[in-house]
Amino acid sequence: MKLVLLSGWGIDARIWQPLAPYWPDGIEVITPDWPGYRASPGLERANDLAALAEAMRGTRPAEAVWVGWSLGALLAAALLDHLPTPRGLIRLGMAERFTDAPGCRVSVAELRAFRRAFRRDPEAIRQGFLARQLGGEAQPDQALQALTRLIGPRPPADTATLDAGLAWLATLETTGPLARSGCPNATLIGEHDPLFDAAALSEAEVLPGTGHCPQLAVPERLARTLVATARALLATGATA
Repeated sequence: MKLVLLSGWGIDARIWQPLAPYWPDGIEVITPDWPGYRASPGLERANDLAALAEAMRGTRPAEAVWVGWSLGALLAAALLDHLPTPRGLIRLGMAERFTDAPGCRVSVAELRAFRRAFRRDPEAIRQGFLARQLGGEAQPDQALQALTRLIGPRPPADTATLDAGLAWLATLETTGPLARSGCPNATLIGEHDPLFDAAALSEAEVLPGTGHCPQLAVPERLARTLVATARALLATGATA
């Protein structure tokens, strides 16, 4: 079984490294960076979904189950309109939308203000968001230190790419692309996620004892849950 793991806003594919020791035999894991992150060339127009799909085409095989975390789930769903349908999509730390939907803790007005502040001081706002999304972990300060050790102190993407990501957080949704593609899908939300209210999301499986970044807080449990969820989606697709 193949898993393609896709990271979220302001964080590159290194976020998945803590899971590496816990994958069972027979699981092939692919962790591509989005265009504009680390050494991956940026897009000519950072908000061009068609160009994004073309850039990611070779890194997201259709015979895999895709796992999109946070913004990565929104982008993975959006690209279902542009790429061959995978065998399943797991939304990790993302609901139907990022704002203005059941279970969303971030308001439209708050995200709009965040985007304005980002344009004034991108790095301060990025650092603030990293700290906020770790607020649901049992030891948030230690989680932030662990994240900084993973990805380093500098932004992993250029400002244009990060700004486009904020626009996608404001506009993309998952329901339409999933319905059009017929892609088997599942949702995993941390019990203490500061960005989403897991109790308000009837379709979500709750990950106990963690928040928005289970990769750092409970990597072994997350790896086990992702494999079990992917196998369930494959069984669903086989019997559809």
